[in-house]
Amino acid sequence: MYHPLDEGWTLTLLRGDRPDAYAALDDGIPATVPGVVHTDLLAAGLMADPFPGAQEAELAWIGESDWRYRSTFSWHPTLDDARVDLVAEGLDTVATVRINDVVVLETVNQHRSYRTDLAAVLREGENSVEIDFRSPVRYAREREEVLGERPHSYAHPFNTIRKSACNFGWDWGPDFATAGIWRPLGLQEWAHVRIAAVRPVVDIVDGIPHLTAHVDLEWQGDDEEPVTVEIEVAGASARVEARPGQPVVIDLDVPDAEPWWPRGYGEARLYDLAVRVGDGVDEATRWSRAIGFRRVEVDIAPDEQGSPFSVRINGRDVYVHGANWIPDDVFVTRITPESLAASITDATDAGLNLLRVWGGGLYESDDFYDICDREGVLVWQDFLLACAAYSEDAELWDEFEAEAREAVTRLTSHPSLVIWNGGNENIWGYVDWKWRSRLNGRTWGEGYYRDLFPRIVAELAPTTFYSDGSPFSFSSYVHPNDDAHGTMHIWDVWNTRDYDGYRAYHPRFVSEFGFQGPPAFSTLESVVRDEPRSPFGREMLAHQKANEGNDKLERGLGAHLPAPGDYADWHWTMQLNQARAVSFGIEWFRSLSPLNRGWIVWQLNDCWPVVSWAAVDSHRHRKPLWYELRRVSAPRLLTIQPVLDGDGLRVTLHNDSDEAITGRVELRREGLDGTVLASLTLDLEVAARSAWTAPIDASLAVAGDPSREVLVAESSSGERGLHYFAEDTALALVDATEVHARAVADGYEVTLTAQTLVKDATLLVDLVDPAARVDSGMVTLTAGERHVFRVSGPAGIDPAAFARAGVLRSANDLVARALVR
Repeated sequence: MYHPLDEGWTLTLLRGDRPDAYAALDDGIPATVPGVVHTDLLAAGLMADPFPGAQEAELAWIGESDWRYRSTFSWHPTLDDARVDLVAEGLDTVATVRINDVVVLETVNQHRSYRTDLAAVLREGENSVEIDFRSPVRYAREREEVLGERPHSYAHPFNTIRKSACNFGWDWGPDFATAGIWRPLGLQEWAHVRIAAVRPVVDIVDGIPHLTAHVDLEWQGDDEEPVTVEIEVAGASARVEARPGQPVVIDLDVPDAEPWWPRGYGEARLYDLAVRVGDGVDEATRWSRAIGFRRVEVDIAPDEQGSPFSVRINGRDVYVHGANWIPDDVFVTRITPESLAASITDATDAGLNLLRVWGGGLYESDDFYDICDREGVLVWQDFLLACAAYSEDAELWDEFEAEAREAVTRLTSHPSLVIWNGGNENIWGYVDWKWRSRLNGRTWGEGYYRDLFPRIVAELAPTTFYSDGSPFSFSSYVHPNDDAHGTMHIWDVWNTRDYDGYRAYHPRFVSEFGFQGPPAFSTLESVVRDEPRSPFGREMLAHQKANEGNDKLERGLGAHLPAPGDYADWHWTMQLNQARAVSFGIEWFRSLSPLNRGWIVWQLNDCWPVVSWAAVDSHRHRKPLWYELRRVSAPRLLTIQPVLDGDGLRVTLHNDSDEAITGRVELRREGLDGTVLASLTLDLEVAARSAWTAPIDASLAVAGDPSREVLVAESSSGERGLHYFAEDTALALVDATEVHARAVADGYEVTLTAQTLVKDATLLVDLVDPAARVDSGMVTLTAGERHVFRVSGPAGIDPAAFARAGVLRSANDLVARALVR
């Protein structure tokens, strides 16, 4: 029987330099469990929304302070001779728990759950519970003094404490170090025996789905009476007798089950697995959840080009269209199953088939993985280490082992989780970031990546794949970020190079790359109100966490787009350039298929309003980047690229679908006004899940007037690729379109007709109403073509508002404005 402890809580400040406005904390304020200090201060009205302006430094005292949560509860036993455990699913982070003024639990790890027997302290009737939380910032500094300084990113030594690294601030997130009871807390009353964990290991062996169910039982006291353990799934069942001290392992063929497939490859079939101990009357002796059957392999065997990283599910190679995932809110207790579903829908609507849960964040809730299971979204799960060297002293080693064992045991039931990864950029950091001299022989985490984590995965989740790190080349004698081997991160493009630098690489698999852009204008306006508005205003820079981020945005324009003339143009230009940069990279990667086996863009989501690499901002506006992701993630992509190792152009169709394509590709070199200057038709035959490529004749590949011509490739199956002979700054683009807007039954329609080539037409509908959304963006039309944008939003808006200048944007209007200046 489970009794939640979620009512009657108060929060008080134990130690800290609080501002006068927070005097109410001296007497205590109401607290919500689950919750954290920041959300309680918000609910009490003591703290305003912390996101607008530049409040980060003003609120730093919260993370520097110690806090107490307190409540009382009434206890009356419901089972005879039962044991009662305090079950803490998540405490953030350094906590001392007292029941009736007796210390029953001390914790130092946000990423673990805790359970302790309350027999010695619990009494019938009224009981008190207090949980004191130490300042995570001060604790991390103290442990650094003991463990020794090791390289880490950003201001705080997050590598000394087992807490979400990005909670201390990152190059896309604020430093709001939290404390609190962040996952459910309660009492579990049980007798004789309980199910401690179920670990269903699935596989497909000789075409037959197979389950190996590991059932961990905990027995009360010296009880040695045997029990039966029964499992049932998809019409198959088995029963064994269990005794204390004996492992319970049940093997079961499940011939009536169908395989679980990722998106685009088949149905994500799930089956309810039920486990019952004894009569299963009490909740402690029942367990159930949906599982799926799949076989996971990743091909890393050396070949003539180096060594691949090819994800294979049920014997089929899967080309990965992925995105990196960060915690979906700065204050993670505000994340709900509904908000997770909305964010994962952003991924699936864009055609993505994998999410990488990044190592500076969290092991997500079961809700996250449940949704991925249902939607056929593959999950790559990092162990929670990122961008730092980590001590291997016992105090951290033991915590890493405990959290890793719990996480792998909990998540093994999810068929979507197919890859465990040792950590983010730590091996690369050791090799390339001058850590060795700073470490002076101290441990840095290699023992976790090369010993502890692979042992745990091999023991507890043997049918998933383990990678030592990301990036990683799967050899001790190859640079960990070598494009010819394994996985690589491409960050020089954002940091130091033009985005055409993506073509300098021939990557086997890209597990991180990206380019920044601002959020929707209304999202930015909700937090940035500098007067006058400026990319370099104080409040703007408080929402640009990357080092020299807005300088890099301007440098990243290169010759691609004209320098913006005003703040509104700056916003649109940077959004447009972000979308262009990422799609440029992905088109290049896909054109290298089958050498390239996938990519994972940084990043899908945001956790607060910020200039970042995200495709969807924290107010759930899909940025122009999102629309480009949807285009370049389509099952079939037609693209025009430079010839490999030579001069000239080639046309490539990457067919990431189960249907072969037979037809033709029409190539046209035409003027921006639509006049056809040269044309050629090529026969097209491309098998399922493969690529076709052909050289382009010089009569088409070379322009007579680069400023006024475009090369168009169109396939008979409906795909289009475009190649420009000059950057927009040298193209003769004119802002000449015909626009009509009207209200319709379910919103609004804006019809755009191009009188000449229109590049990347987009409606910034949030400028009309922040609640408005639009179905398409980054639309390029050749002369005479038409496109209908469908807008959802509040009723009563004048449709013409969606068609006015400044809402309807394109590359053409940027060029036209630059010519006027």
